[in-house]
Amino acid sequence: MNRRISSLVLTVTMVAALAVLAAACSNNSLAPFQPEITNATDNFQLQATGVGNVSTTLTYSWSNTGTRATVNHSTTTAAGTTLLVIRDAAGATVYSRALSASLNEATTAGTAGTWTIQLTLTGYSGSLNFRAQRL
Repeated sequence: MNRRISSLVLTVTMVAALAVLAAACSNNSLAPFQPEITNATDNFQLQATGVGNVSTTLTYSWSNTGTRATVNHSTTTAAGTTLLVIRDAAGATVYSRALSASLNEATTAGTAGTWTIQLTLTGYSGSLNFRAQRL
């Protein structure tokens, strides 16, 4: 009897582990779309074409030696939504906007250092392209 219970517990544990693994592997990341990401001091750029129905949040640490940045958008959205949020080294939000086809604007002033760039995609299809550069 104990052997059957142990076997059942092991089977249930393995099924649960496989379910977690399957969920982790289907997180809708940009990896299948081979994004090009440049993350250098004072210059961050992300580009991915042919993105199809992706829902994910991507977070990057970026070194900005200045207190402001210029954000340049060149994104084509066929479906879904985007949200780009940039936080300074103190964690204050200095920029928050949906990506657009053509836009070039500055962040508000913040604290120099390691900034956070967060891109949220919800059911997004299209081509992503944006850049943040020290101002």
